[in-house]
This record gives sequence, structure tokens and C-alpha cells, in this order.
Amino acid sequence: MPSRPQSPQPAGAPRWVALFYEPAGASWRVGAESPYRVPVQYAVGEMTQTLRARGQDPVVSLWGPKDGAWQRIDGPAPTTAAPAATPGPAAASPAQPSKLTERMTDRRHQVLVAALNRAGLYDLAPDDEAAVRAVVDRLDETTVRRVAHWLDLAAH
Repeated sequence: MPSRPQSPQPAGAPRWVALFYEPAGASWRVGAESPYRVPVQYAVGEMTQTLRARGQDPVVSLWGPKDGAWQRIDGPAPTTAAPAATPGPAAASPAQPSKLTERMTDRRHQVLVAALNRAGLYDLAPDDEAAVRAVVDRLDETTVRRVAHWLDLAAH
């Protein structure tokens, strides 16, 4: 199993910076930067999901200020887990979900993932994604928004 490449310290004054590793060029590039942590973590979550949707395995390093100096923030360890089987009933329903049902499910998923991103959980493994899907499939929108609110409060 290859080791994670070492992220270089960003240049300039300390601020919140997310660096993404590009294996093709064996280099790191800035994916997001801000004087505030939350927007950078949100951007990392969005970019990580996009890269995973493209079949890539993102490697991210988050840097931030601490006592006027740079500090690398160690997030969750990168995962190389195989995609998990989607939990659900043994037999799939023959009826297709309506557009409204599908849209509401996507909306609940977006609310929960955004809350996890704000809480600092921006690099979701396939098992985590399966858990989010299970929560979204079983809870109504009001309950998902309540859980998202709790995650938001816990992040501060």
C-alpha cells in the first residue's frame, strides 16, 4: 500500500488552505483558501465528492493558522476501502420513485452532507456515504434538518 505523499507548507501568511495532491504531476495544488475555516472545509467537501464521482481517490491536506504560525490539520485518515454494498431490502421495488420523491431524497442528502462538511467531516469514505444514504432513506426532511442542526452546533 503506497504511503500518503507529504504536503508542503503553503506560502505566505498563515490562513486556512486546502491542498490537493495531483498524482499525474506528483504535485500539490491549492484547492481552497480563506481567512476562515468553514468555507475551506465546505469547498474541500464539495471537491472531494466531485473527485470521487469522477473515480479518483482524492488526497487532501488542510493547513491553518495557530498562534501566528502554520499548522497542518490532520483530518480523517485517507481510506482505500472498496465500495460497500448498498443496504436495503432484499428485493427492489418494481415501481420507479416519483420525481418529487427523488428530489426530496437528494435534498435531504445534500442537507446532511453539508452539515457533516461544516462539522469537519469532509472526506467521506464509501462506508460513510452508505451510512448517509441509510439515514436519508429512513428519515423525513424535518428530522434530517434537525440532525444537521445538531452537527452544526457541535462544530462550534
